[in-house]
Amino acid sequence: MSYFATLLGKSFGQEGWARGCLGSQVIVLYLGNAAPTLCYNRILDALISKESFAGNLGNRMNRTSVVDQLPVYIFDEINRLKHEARVAGRDVIDLGMGNPDLPTPRPIVEKLREAVLDPRNHRYSVSRGIMGLRRELARWYERKFSISLADEQILVTLGAKEGFTHLIQAVVDPGEAVLLTSPCYPIHRYAVQIARALPVALAGTETEGLVEKIQTALQQEPRPRTLILSYPNNPTTHCVERSFFEELIPLARREDLLVIHDFSYADLVFDGYKAPSILEVPGASEVSVEFYSMSKGYSMAGWRVGFCVGNAQVISKLRRLKSYLDYGMFQPIQIAAAIALRDCDAEVEKIRETYEKRRDCLIQGLERLNWVVQPPRGTIFVWAPLPSHFRQRGSLEFARHLLTQANVAVSPGIGFGPEGEGWVRMALVENVQRISQAVRNLKRVLQLEVSSNKGQAA
Repeated sequence: MSYFATLLGKSFGQEGWARGCLGSQVIVLYLGNAAPTLCYNRILDALISKESFAGNLGNRMNRTSVVDQLPVYIFDEINRLKHEARVAGRDVIDLGMGNPDLPTPRPIVEKLREAVLDPRNHRYSVSRGIMGLRRELARWYERKFSISLADEQILVTLGAKEGFTHLIQAVVDPGEAVLLTSPCYPIHRYAVQIARALPVALAGTETEGLVEKIQTALQQEPRPRTLILSYPNNPTTHCVERSFFEELIPLARREDLLVIHDFSYADLVFDGYKAPSILEVPGASEVSVEFYSMSKGYSMAGWRVGFCVGNAQVISKLRRLKSYLDYGMFQPIQIAAAIALRDCDAEVEKIRETYEKRRDCLIQGLERLNWVVQPPRGTIFVWAPLPSHFRQRGSLEFARHLLTQANVAVSPGIGFGPEGEGWVRMALVENVQRISQAVRNLKRVLQLEVSSNKGQAA
C-alpha cells in the first residue's frame, strides 16, 4: 500500500494552516508555527490514520451522493447498440436523439466568424448576457407575441437545459414537491431530483382536465410551489391554445404557484398552428417564467443559446446563482445570436417547412404500414404508439428490435417516464430520402413479425 500526500500550507501571521491530499481526499490541519518537515509528517500521519483509508485504497471513494439516486440513463442502451451497429458497418438511420441535422443559417455563421476575429470579444463576457442580445430577444417577443419585456425580465442562458437546471436549484428547496406533467423531457424530472426535491408527476400532457389535476395536487403535503410545463411538448408533441394558459394563470396567482414553461419548440409548428407564449396572458409575469431556445428553430443546437424570461424576481434569483457559476457564453456567439433574432425570420421559416415535409413523409409512410399515428402540430418529433403485436414487449425492447433488425433508431417512451411506456419517439432529423428508407426498413421487419405471429397462432 502506498500513500501520497502533498503539503499545501500557508502561514497567516502567528497561525499556520496546512492541507494534505491523498488522491482527491483532503484534510485540513491547524499546525501553529510547526516547521515544514513537521507539517508534512503530521499531515501524512493524519491521512494514514483515517479509517476511511484503512485497507484497499480502491474503495476510498465509495460514498453516496445525489448522483447515485439518479437512474441509469435508459437511452444509453440504444446509443450502445447504435455504436456497435456502425462499427460493424451497418447504415443506421437515426431517428432517436433530437439533434438537428440542418446547418445553422449562413448569415449567423458569417457574423460569428466576423466577431471571432475581433480580439475584444475574446475576454470574459457577463453571465446575464450582453445587452445587444437581451435587447433583440425583447424585440423578438414583441414582434412574435406582442409581449413587452423589461430588461430585468430577460436572462441569457447556456441553452435552455442549463438554465432550467440551475433555475430549479435557485427556487426550489430540498424536500419540496414540484409538479410536472409526464411523460416529459428527462431533465424536467431529474433537475428536481438533483436539487434534492420531490418530482410529482401528473400523468399525461393533454390539457383537458389538467388544471383540475393541478388544483387537486396542490392540496397534497408537502404542498407544491412550482409547476413545470412544456408546450409544444417533448416527447408527446401535444400543443395548447392560449385558453389553457388563461385558465391556469388565475389559479397560479391564487395559489402562489410558480409556473416554469419550457418553450423550446416555439418556432417549429405546422398546419397553420401558432404556439402561444404563457406570457401573453395578463398577469402571467407575476407567477411564471419561460425558457426559449435557439437550438431547434435556428438550428443552433451546438451553440447553446437559451433565454429565461418573465418574473423579474425569479430571473434575479437565477442571475445571482449563475454569477457564481459562469461568465456567460463566448461573446461572438452572443453577437451572432443577436443577428439571428433580428434578421433571420425567413431562414427559420425555411427550417420549419423542412421539418413539416419530413413529418408528412414519415406519417404517410407509417400509414402505409397500417401504423396509424397522430400528425404532430409542433416539435421535431413524432410520438407513436407501439404496434399492437409489440405492446407486451414494451418500448425499450421494441426500440432494440427496430435497431437490430431494421437499422432504425428510435427513442423508447419509457425513457421519458413510466407514463411513456407503450410509445416511441421518432425525431425528424434525417432528410426525406432517409426517412423513406427508414419506412421501407420498418415495413420489412414489421410485416415479418406479423407473419411470424400468424404462423404461431396457426
